[in-house]
Amino acid sequence: MLNFNYSIPTKVYFGENQINKLGRLIKKQGSRVLLTYGGGSIKRNGIYDKIVEILNSQEISFFELGGIEPNPRLTSVKEGVRICRENNIDFILAIGGGSIIDCSKIIAAGYHYEGEPWDFFVGKARITNALPIGTILTISATGSEMNGNAVISNLETEEKLAVSNEILKPKFSILDPMYTTTVPANQTIAGTVDIMSHVFEQYFSLTKEAFLQDRLAEAVLKTCIKYGPIVVKEPENYEARANLMWASSIALNGLLTYGKITDWATHGMEHELSAIYDITHGIGLGILTSHWMSYVLDESTVDKFAEYGVNVWNIDIKEDKLAMAKKAIAKTKEFFAALGIPATLHEVGINDERLEEMAQKAAGNRGLGSFKKLQKEDILKIYKAAL
Repeated sequence: MLNFNYSIPTKVYFGENQINKLGRLIKKQGSRVLLTYGGGSIKRNGIYDKIVEILNSQEISFFELGGIEPNPRLTSVKEGVRICRENNIDFILAIGGGSIIDCSKIIAAGYHYEGEPWDFFVGKARITNALPIGTILTISATGSEMNGNAVISNLETEEKLAVSNEILKPKFSILDPMYTTTVPANQTIAGTVDIMSHVFEQYFSLTKEAFLQDRLAEAVLKTCIKYGPIVVKEPENYEARANLMWASSIALNGLLTYGKITDWATHGMEHELSAIYDITHGIGLGILTSHWMSYVLDESTVDKFAEYGVNVWNIDIKEDKLAMAKKAIAKTKEFFAALGIPATLHEVGINDERLEEMAQKAAGNRGLGSFKKLQKEDILKIYKAAL
């Protein structure tokens, strides 16, 4: 196991009616709040009204930035920074899923930076300060409610890039599984795949001594496999919603990463797809994952795939390792298909027109991933297999 520094400073308030603590939590951080949210579902399901009631009762001033997009845009970040500066905002409350939270994090950082927020993503500037943020989670997917990561899309450059900084970790996150019961089935499915993909990026690793992290990772995967189909059929099943919500946070709050070399090749490949075609992130991951697995399977990686097959899919250990590995990959693909994930890139409107360009951008100058390093030609082959 590699050396690591442990820090998960976000205070989590998990369960029903935890929103009743909101006023007190905000007052510890500030008094002039920016509410950030997406397309308006929080106004339809009553969450917005509850928040406004709490803020008004505590005499907390607030301003709003609604309409933040899935695959959040740089333009939304800039608008948020403008609102914060013009209104002396001292706290940001992100209400929604990963897109809202990610956008809010970069607004928080951009507030203290005079240049373009995009500079953080292209290496022109480092994040050294940020407004405090809190979150109210409404979809289980990205884990952004407990980490310092943020992914933003720049439509002008057709790039989707990520940053990570301890300063961006939320001060608190309210996780009420009931707030996810009205999430449409397609978003729930995409979120479940996103959780699993986060785990895969950390589980398939060259670090062989992190036994505990691997067992935790397998538990999160088995939780998604058990409860993902249930929430599709029974949207108001609290047990299923609660387990998926906590799985989302555990998958990317650092616990599975500490002490390991991680991969992130599939995410890197998918970011190129959604940067240009604006597809749902979890859908893109679901299409690419099994093809990445099949491509990187060889003598050097077969042991890990066999371990995955035995511990996650209960494959009989009497089979040889290669057979177990292939069966595990097939079961992964079958599970995603059963959830309703499209099987090909063609199904989400992507053809071969820009595959080579995307492969080059994904590979960059140093290649992609670490479990098995991928260069441009490798990535292009995976894209073509997924067509």
